Amino acid sequence: MELHKIYRPITAMPFRNNENYMEFEPCDALKPYIRCFWGTKNVTKQEKSDIVVKEIVTPDTCADIIFTVDFTNNKIESVFGAIGYKTLSWYSINNENKTIFSFAIRFYAWGVVAFAEESVKNTKNVFFDVEYHFPKIKKEIEKLLFDVTDMYHLIPKVEKVLLKYFNDKHKNPTVLQAVSNIVVNKGNLAMTNLRQEIFVSERQLERLFDEYVGVSPKCLTSMVRYQCLWSEVMYNKNFNGLDAVYRYGYSDHAHLCHDFKKYHSMSMADARKFALQNVGNIQGACS
Repeated sequence: MELHKIYRPITAMPFRNNENYMEFEPCDALKPYIRCFWGTKNVTKQEKSDIVVKEIVTPDTCADIIFTVDFTNNKIESVFGAIGYKTLSWYSINNENKTIFSFAIRFYAWGVVAFAEESVKNTKNVFFDVEYHFPKIKKEIEKLLFDVTDMYHLIPKVEKVLLKYFNDKHKNPTVLQAVSNIVVNKGNLAMTNLRQEIFVSERQLERLFDEYVGVSPKCLTSMVRYQCLWSEVMYNKNFNGLDAVYRYGYSDHAHLCHDFKKYHSMSMADARKFALQNVGNIQGACS
């Protein structure tokens, strides 16, 4: 099953689209594994400012490789942010005038292992140098970054690099079947039922998920449920929390609200308000 067609995880600000952050679709061959490319559209001048900006990263069941080219100081920084189940929030401020270009690859939870040269075991909630898990990909992409600083010209070149190092043998059919069952059920799936459906013991399934996804099957299931709920909050104009309790298998409305806040660090109402800040056409964005 092509999971990317039925599951589209979103960020805390799904309508964000400005000079500092834009999302770009991958080619058809990479869509099953990569949620999107993102970053600055082209080289951006960041002026020193005393304006404090709140940033928040909520669990989106994805992992990111992020490159930042600092033309002012002539250096490239890169980091691999593994799949995480904790909300990260901080306040940022520009302390100096800089010219930068940022480029990132956002992988689905099940897609990152097909490009990694090292196992994703024990990576949850952790940031690594890209060199550790993707040394060949890092080397080839960094060669491009000082010369190709326009997203529309860079992405096709990066796609060639990714397809070059894509390794189908790194995928595990049992894990993919388990993930498929989780996604199809929108995270409303008991672990006992999941194990019975794919005929795998609890210990074996835990080991496989740790190796090929980076988080436990129970953790991924809970995050998928949260993501499906969050998408409804944002896109379903007739969303009803009480109806969602039954649909997603929560014990009651308080359980649903508590679970959402655990992942998002704020209530559904506040999360929606935060997501819609600076969005010009709110009705169009949510229709």
